[in-house]
Order: sequence, then structure tokens, then C-alpha cells
Amino acid sequence: MRGLNVSDRVLGAISALLAIFYIWQATLIEESFMSDPVGPKTFPIIIGTVLAIASVVIFLMPDAEPEWPRFGRLLEVIVTIAVLVAYTYLLPSAGFVISTVLASAFIAWRLGATPVQSGFAGISISIGIYAVFHLALGLTLAKGPLGF
Repeated sequence: MRGLNVSDRVLGAISALLAIFYIWQATLIEESFMSDPVGPKTFPIIIGTVLAIASVVIFLMPDAEPEWPRFGRLLEVIVTIAVLVAYTYLLPSAGFVISTVLASAFIAWRLGATPVQSGFAGISISIGIYAVFHLALGLTLAKGPLGF
């Protein structure tokens, strides 16, 4: 057995609890009398089951103890999380396209792209996702001040 990795075991345990909660919540979904044969509960239960299996594997077979990043790197992770939280708050008012350009450009920049490359990546990602989900699949995305 590999060395004791407390962080993997904690992650596995928390993820297993999350999977149990997720599956339980999926079983509470009310079905319409006009639903398809599979029903609305099936896909969430499958996702929860995959999460549960992965959690058990992580808990029982942890990797070697990781080397945690220094404070500067950890601060970058925290700022990136803050940008993603801000993205969710900006989405209803600025719309999908503008919000996604800003968030994905920031993440591309933090992954090592130059500012110009980051801007191009943000625009490309935003337009690409918009084209697939809104134009091709017909899903409704948050409209911004420009109407798309």
C-alpha cells in the first residue's frame, strides 16, 4: 500500500458524502405524467454513482502525499475562484457572451497566454460555446445588453 495521503482520503470522504447527497436529491425529483421512459432522475443518479465510485477509489487508493503550492500560487487559485464566482453574478446582467469572454480570457492569461492571446482565446471560447449551445442546440443563454 502506498504512503498515507490524508488529503486524498479527506477528498474521497467528502466526495462520497456529496455523491450520497446528490443521489438522494435526484430521487426527490418529481416526474411529470408526460415524461420519457427513462425519466428525469436517471441522468443525475448516473452522475452521482460515477462520483461515488471515483470517491471510493480516491479514498482507498490515494496517491503519494502532494507537494502543496506556495502561498503566491495558492493566492492565484483563490483569485481564479473569485473570478468564477464573479462570472456567475455578472452573467444575468452582462449576458453569456460578455461574461464568458472576460472569465475565459482571465483564465487563459493565468494559464500562461500573453494578454493578446488571452483576449483571442476569450473571444473564441465565448463565440464557440455560444454557437454550439445557442445556435446549434437551441438552448437559451443569458442575454446581455447587446441582445445576445
